[in-house]
Amino acid sequence: MSGPVTIRIQQDDFDVAREIAALTNARTDIGAVVSFSGICRGDEDNAKISALTLEHYPGMAEEEIQRHVDEAISRWPLDGITVIHRVGRITPGENIVLVVTASQHRQAAFQAAEFLMDYLKTSAPFWKKEESVAGTGWVEANTRDDQAAARWTKS
Repeated sequence: MSGPVTIRIQQDDFDVAREIAALTNARTDIGAVVSFSGICRGDEDNAKISALTLEHYPGMAEEEIQRHVDEAISRWPLDGITVIHRVGRITPGENIVLVVTASQHRQAAFQAAEFLMDYLKTSAPFWKKEESVAGTGWVEANTRDDQAAARWTKS
């Protein structure tokens, strides 16, 4: 891979446009940039959500994300990757996660971004607690997310 890799876990918000610009600044070899930003919803299955609290295992989370970034680099011709995941208390409308992939061609950028998001959604060492009018509780794994991630398993 010819470009930068950025992995950050942080409490502070991030600026999507600024992160894309940092990845692509003065680069003429990039023909495609795909970004995915996950935002905290305020309504989940008709339950009003007031906040999410995301926790992680420091050190381990960064290592695991790096391992999956390395796998994405081995699968697709990429020219840059940014993964930012927030932790702490996040309220509806705030950013949670950002994945940006850059490549010469769109297919690689799209597939790598999907691969990384599927991993982050199903297997990354983050734990999510939801606050709603019904109370507070840990969010369980989602079968739909597991099925999406299964497509990337090598046979």
